[in-house]
Amino acid sequence: MAIKRGLSGTGFHRSRSGGSRYPIVILVCFALLAPFVFLTGRRIYPTVKFDPNDVSTDSSTLGIDWREKLALQHVKSLFSKEVLDVVTASTDNMGPFSLDFFRQSNLSASWKVVGIESPIENNASYAERNVTAVHVEQDSAGGDKEKSSDDRSEFTDTPAKLARRQLRVKRREQRAAELVQQDDETYIKLENAAIERAKSIDSAILGKYSIWRREIDNENSDSTVRLMRDQMIMARVYLSLAKMKNKLDLYEELQARLRESQRSLGDATSDGDLHHSAPEKIKLMGRVLSKAREQLYDCKLVTGKLRAMLQSADEQVRALKKQSTFLSQLSAKTVPNGIHCLALRLTIEYYLLPEEKRKFLRSENLEKSSLYHYALFSDNVLAASVVVNSTIMNAKEPEKHVFHVVTDKLNYGAMNMWFLLNPPKKATIHVENVDEFKWLNSSYCPVLRQLESTAMKEYYFKAAHPTSLSAGSSNLKYRNPKYLSMLNHLRFYLPQVYPKLDKILFLDDDIVVQKDLTGLWSVDLHGKVNGAVETCGESFHRFDKYLNFSNPHIARNFDPNACGWAYGMNIFDLKEWKKKDITGIYHKWQNMNEDRVLWKLGTLPPGLITFYRLTHPLEKSWHVLGLGYNPSVDKSEIEKAAVIHYNGNMKPWLELAMTKYKSYWTKYIKYDHPYIRSCKLSE
Repeated sequence: MAIKRGLSGTGFHRSRSGGSRYPIVILVCFALLAPFVFLTGRRIYPTVKFDPNDVSTDSSTLGIDWREKLALQHVKSLFSKEVLDVVTASTDNMGPFSLDFFRQSNLSASWKVVGIESPIENNASYAERNVTAVHVEQDSAGGDKEKSSDDRSEFTDTPAKLARRQLRVKRREQRAAELVQQDDETYIKLENAAIERAKSIDSAILGKYSIWRREIDNENSDSTVRLMRDQMIMARVYLSLAKMKNKLDLYEELQARLRESQRSLGDATSDGDLHHSAPEKIKLMGRVLSKAREQLYDCKLVTGKLRAMLQSADEQVRALKKQSTFLSQLSAKTVPNGIHCLALRLTIEYYLLPEEKRKFLRSENLEKSSLYHYALFSDNVLAASVVVNSTIMNAKEPEKHVFHVVTDKLNYGAMNMWFLLNPPKKATIHVENVDEFKWLNSSYCPVLRQLESTAMKEYYFKAAHPTSLSAGSSNLKYRNPKYLSMLNHLRFYLPQVYPKLDKILFLDDDIVVQKDLTGLWSVDLHGKVNGAVETCGESFHRFDKYLNFSNPHIARNFDPNACGWAYGMNIFDLKEWKKKDITGIYHKWQNMNEDRVLWKLGTLPPGLITFYRLTHPLEKSWHVLGLGYNPSVDKSEIEKAAVIHYNGNMKPWLELAMTKYKSYWTKYIKYDHPYIRSCKLSE
């Protein structure tokens, strides 16, 4: 029993010892075989290629579990195409995906690798990165592990990248050069424009106050003249102070030096005009002023005196401006001696002619409506001759043009004689006397009836007129003799004067024709009566400038913002005129304005009323205005215009005409004509 127990005990222990070795052996074998199997499987099965376009590949074939498959199904929506392309390329080239590939790929600048330093060698312009790729491989034959080796590869720019970079730099330089060239061209254009504007400045307008004067180039120019004037001003100040403080000796000395300086200065405007004694007078005046300053100077008194002198000078300037306006208007209404002489000589010659030689040729054309008819009402022989000459010289077919000239009794002989001596080539001309229109009387014409009234006579000829020049400047404009002349109002009676004509072109005598005007007869007026160029701008030359809109008759019937138009060149449809009774409309409103409550005297306000909504606007190039008052009319507009108009006070036959515009008018006058030469008329 003992042996059995011992055997059994021994067996028991052996059994226990043998049973405990098997799990250990199994674990050791598993630990040794597992890496071998893993590495062998790595070599047997190729690396799975990631295809973002085919996420539905069988999981058993790809060797991936269901979680990876689910992730692959959503990968397209999670990443952009650029990322997917990188993943695919990295899988193809490097096996397992590696972040190092981002540093190799040509990605956009927005891709950043955080935590990687980029050393810069030798201050070069391009950075070189060192990327370490660890590839772990196991040799299947030996079954031993191999240590991983570091493969550091230095990436440099490829030739393609360098070429692109050089191309970008070249484009930037080219663009910069283009911008610099554009700036240079812009500066040149601005300089040329400034030079042209400087050339266009009219020195006659700027006068002696022009900054372009040569004297302005020298900051010391005319310094002596200015010094003498300053001394004279201070001398007057100290004169009043010396008299106030009873310094009679100083007063007399200042007065004597002031008279000497005034004589020495005279009318000089520059240092070159001064008398040779001027420097000595300046020294003497300086000594007296120094003496006066020591004895009389008081800041408060001097300041008060200078302020009083400034105020007095201001009042004098205003008074002189009013007188200047008055005199310019008066000058504009007078007849120059040369024109008056011409009219007298021609009148004498005309009445010395026998009756048979006083007739014009081609009188049969006067009523032919197929020809081009012009109406010209004027008492100025020279002005009328320019209108006719300029029209004929620029006409394509002069023989088809007919001029109807109407003047007053005083100038009738002179007007006839001039055109008998100077017939307008093959054109037809006829001169009439307005005083011989027997139908034009006070019973028919409201203006004539009003001129005969006592109130109108007092307004024009009697008391209540201002006695001074400055006070009369504002009213002289409306006392112009032309407002009393029926020649000015005859434009409202064209169908009565020319009953057999269908269309007629009305011309003022202060215009110049520069192009053929026959195109005006073919303009469609769209049933309107008057064809004219409009003159309204942003806020001026509209009805409210000419009419009294405080009057209910005006306010009720007219628009204050309606556009005004110009007399001077107007094409009238006389058939429509008769249909719409234009003359009757004019009579109605003229009768209502007997007391001048609707508008001031003149013909444009009643013209605006009479042809209200009956005027067709013409192209502005037909008629350019302002040469009689506006010094800044564009030269290109003048040269392109068919008709230029010297409306305003500065008529081209007057001395106060603007020089820059006068040549357009004078070139149609024959200054070598015996009558013109004998009356000393010149350019």
